[in-house]
Amino acid sequence: MDEKEKQQRAEDKAKRAKRAAAASAAQQQNKKNGGLKAYFKGVRTEMKKVVWPTRKETIAYTVIVLVTCIAFGLLFWGFDTGFLALLKATLNITL
Repeated sequence: MDEKEKQQRAEDKAKRAKRAAAASAAQQQNKKNGGLKAYFKGVRTEMKKVVWPTRKETIAYTVIVLVTCIAFGLLFWGFDTGFLALLKATLNITL
């Protein structure tokens, strides 16, 4: 093993140690901040900030999604049917 490889391994080991120390510090910080209880308190606070769509908006968005899915489904069905017919004609396949 030459000097360059030894130096690279030492650097890698130092990086791993630094990451482990950072992870440990983050865990300790989470424990200091209250852990799970603080997490759910933060979630609750953020959920209060959410602007939920009205019933009318939800219905409109649902209709848009359904119409779009149906349109794309029909489009793909048409392409598939056309491609299959072209393939059958090209290869002289009869079923």
